Amino acid sequence: MARMCVKTRRLDVARVCLGNMGNARAAKAVKEAEAEPEPEAQVAMLAIQLGMLEDAEKLYKSCHRHDLLNAFYQASSEWPQALETAETHDRIHLRTTYYNYAKYLESMGQKNLALVYYEKSDTHRVEVPRMLQEDTSSLEIYVNKAKDKNIYKWWAQYMESQSDMERALQFYERAQDYLSLVRVHCYMGNVQEASQIANNTGDRAASYHLARHYEGHDDIKQAVHFYTRAQAYNNAIRLCKENGLDDQLMNLALLSNPEDMMEAACYYEEKGKHMDRAVALFHKAGYVSKALELAFATEQFAALQLIAEDLNESSDPALLTRCSDFFIQHSQYEKAVELLAAAKKYPQAVELCLTQNLTITEDLAERMTVTDSKDLSEEACKELLEKIADCCMSQGSYHLATKVYTQAGNKHRAMKALLKSGDTDKIAFFANVSRQKELFIMAANYFQSLDWRQNPKNLKRIIEFYTKGKAPDLLGGFYEACAQVEIDDYQNYEKALDALTEAFKCLSKAKDTPGGQQEVKLTELQQKISLIKKFVHIRRLYPEDPDEAVRLCEALLEEPGLDPAVRIGDAFGFLVEHHCQQGHLQMAYQKLEELQKLLPSQSIRYYISQASLDTLQREMGITLESGDHKHVLREEDEVEEDLTFHSLPASFHFSSSFLTWLLLGNQDEITNTCPGMRSS
Repeated sequence: MARMCVKTRRLDVARVCLGNMGNARAAKAVKEAEAEPEPEAQVAMLAIQLGMLEDAEKLYKSCHRHDLLNAFYQASSEWPQALETAETHDRIHLRTTYYNYAKYLESMGQKNLALVYYEKSDTHRVEVPRMLQEDTSSLEIYVNKAKDKNIYKWWAQYMESQSDMERALQFYERAQDYLSLVRVHCYMGNVQEASQIANNTGDRAASYHLARHYEGHDDIKQAVHFYTRAQAYNNAIRLCKENGLDDQLMNLALLSNPEDMMEAACYYEEKGKHMDRAVALFHKAGYVSKALELAFATEQFAALQLIAEDLNESSDPALLTRCSDFFIQHSQYEKAVELLAAAKKYPQAVELCLTQNLTITEDLAERMTVTDSKDLSEEACKELLEKIADCCMSQGSYHLATKVYTQAGNKHRAMKALLKSGDTDKIAFFANVSRQKELFIMAANYFQSLDWRQNPKNLKRIIEFYTKGKAPDLLGGFYEACAQVEIDDYQNYEKALDALTEAFKCLSKAKDTPGGQQEVKLTELQQKISLIKKFVHIRRLYPEDPDEAVRLCEALLEEPGLDPAVRIGDAFGFLVEHHCQQGHLQMAYQKLEELQKLLPSQSIRYYISQASLDTLQREMGITLESGDHKHVLREEDEVEEDLTFHSLPASFHFSSSFLTWLLLGNQDEITNTCPGMRSS
């Protein structure tokens, strides 16, 4: 019935059958097999216990349990099938299978074949010497053929146990077991040979054994040397301290761990000699406080400088302060500033920078920047940041000053620093980000000092920032200045008229000033626009009706307050050009003389073309050499005026009247209005 259970795979019935049969061993095996997840593997164990080996083999194969199949073959002594299964399907147990097969072969007396499988199982280093230990000649032959260091070492140890030292040394050398080589040579008294091996190979274990040998024979120098080679620095340091080898002690301590460094430093300190070495070792071991104390006590200034390089914010503030005082006393202010900053003595650090004119780098400024401190109030923090920024300003680090002023919340001074840097893009960006009326006006004033006529981007920024700054009066003044530039530099009255029209619109939006000055200004501007319109009309009319244009120009010259709206020179130049073209040279010369009387200090060449002047000189027989001289002076005056305009402070708020006086060269009006600008 149990055999039928194998066919039907009814283990529950099989357990009852085995119980009735009284086969406890089989029942236990089947019960243990129930731990296997495959039902076939469980039934296969039942088949094995009932002697149904073919059925068991088929069951193991059907559920692909090649590991159990391999064990089944080994238990059945079917070694070819077991090896094949292990090599093809159960490689995880391949070496175990080789080992079991070798053990089987050894039990059968087939030692040569067993040796092969011991090697395949990688257990030959232990198993082969064990198997052949009674056959010394065969074992020696195997060792010579093996070319394995572990086997060489085992054989060398065997030879040493047999007191065959020469052969032991030979095989230790083959095994490259330098410790054993040195040990045997020392035992045999070949210390020089042992030293040569230790020096040539650098083997730490061999060097340590040799050092112990030399120490036992009181050869201290050699012992220290080989302890050092073995990196057993604590033993080398111990010997140096015991035998007064102070020079070697320092080098060994520097190579060793902090504990050994500390011991060596204490040794130097107790001895009272070589205190610089003690300071260096305390520092190297990480005992910075002790190193500083000893350095101050023994006045080791060079050591102090080295120690100070490793001090940082995590160091003891008292030590940092003490070191900074030392460096201040010895005029090493830069190092002192770094230490004060590390000690968070920021006010003292900034004060030292200011008094000694030390350059504040971006890194140092970042370290000294404090926005929230337990030791300083909010007002003190702000004052400290402003001091740092002031120092940066005095050193020309305008971008850094801008950054620190901004951190201090003083955007006005930050903009001033940025204006000094001349970085137009950052100035525009800062003004837009800050969105403060005053900063918009400062930025606009700065861009007004640049070449805004040749750079439309700057012109756009001026208008944009005056508009954002809600300063229509300043924008109107700028438009008025633009108009005057168009007249003075380019005689372009059409563009000047457009600019003055914009100026009038802006000034109309501005708030009236006390005393009604706004109305007066608008009236003057309206009159100026009216006069320029007339002159523009005259120029446009001239190609169609020259006589009427000349008549209107003569009438325009009679208008009160014509200049500076329309320059007298331009009006007279128009008439002189007309009379020269018509051939009325006498009339042209007459107008020229009138112009020279009205403008004695200015060059007539500025208003009248060279062709007309050449015609007058040639036909009238007159000379205009003095005019040439005046013309040269006039050019120099223009250069000076231009330099004066561009050298004004960028933060100066130009009023429209000031710009007009500046461009017209009315120095009396300028100095009366702005006495502080007289030198500029």
